[in-house]
Amino acid sequence: MALTVAVQMDHVSSISIKGDSTFALSLEAQRRGHSLYHYTPERLSMRDGRATARAEPMVLREEEGNHFTLGPQERIDLADTDVVLLRQDPPFDMAYITSTHILERVHPKTLVVNDPAAVRNAPEKIFVTEFPDLMPDTLITKDPLEVAAFRAEFGEIVMKPLYGNGGAGVFHITKEDRNLTSFMETFALLFREPFIVQRYLSDVRKGDKRIILVDGEFAGAINRVPSETDARSNMHVGGRAEATELTEREREICARIGPALKERGLLFVGIDVIGDYLTEINVTSPTGIREVKRFGGADIASLLWDAIEARTGTGR
Repeated sequence: MALTVAVQMDHVSSISIKGDSTFALSLEAQRRGHSLYHYTPERLSMRDGRATARAEPMVLREEEGNHFTLGPQERIDLADTDVVLLRQDPPFDMAYITSTHILERVHPKTLVVNDPAAVRNAPEKIFVTEFPDLMPDTLITKDPLEVAAFRAEFGEIVMKPLYGNGGAGVFHITKEDRNLTSFMETFALLFREPFIVQRYLSDVRKGDKRIILVDGEFAGAINRVPSETDARSNMHVGGRAEATELTEREREICARIGPALKERGLLFVGIDVIGDYLTEINVTSPTGIREVKRFGGADIASLLWDAIEARTGTGR
């Protein structure tokens, strides 16, 4: 049975289809005969308890620069759709949180992927702290004295915004670096929230592994190796993707967190692992599935739609 799928995303014109997971997921839905609607977060509304969006019918093509056609905009009631893909990029701010409250009004009758209440309650860099034995030494604070003491204890640290994404604002700070106070002052000016500080893991030079889980089960992985001139491994800042296999430790990590993801209705999750340590659990808008497939891994878009169709009773 064909489904009606609404995709809440950054505007489709702004994406690069080569590596965009939202495009891959939407293209697979279209391939299966499902109807797509496109809308951006600011066009989501709620009136009298009804969640609506001004959306356009969307048709996609695997043609860079000519990858979409949008039909006339119309106001749709999200309760009349079968699936909503919650796919706009962070930052995970109050606007993002508000959209989860609105989408919660239609879930689970309309299946929202991922569950909006679970997304709201599981920010990537905080959710991971529920598994302290799997993660590196971590401090969440805005207190400069605590940060200074943490660096004194571990020597090299990484400092980043608590609700950032894509590697933005990530700093590797050495024991001798005289910029720590300046970094903290700048972070305090830019962010009202605390920031996150972690013990630096030298294994990051070998790669920061992105592992995808679908409905709590391992689906695929890619290793992201930072360039010689950057501490970050994100591919849009110069990281290099390479094929990879899971280690025994990484299988242990997946087995430990999988049941928690499944219980929370987090169907599509990307975790980050450096060496033996879990550093983030990405639930808002995970990426990496096109790279996994490009390097010979599973078609994760297909696996996710199998899971969605099973949940909606339309599986083949």
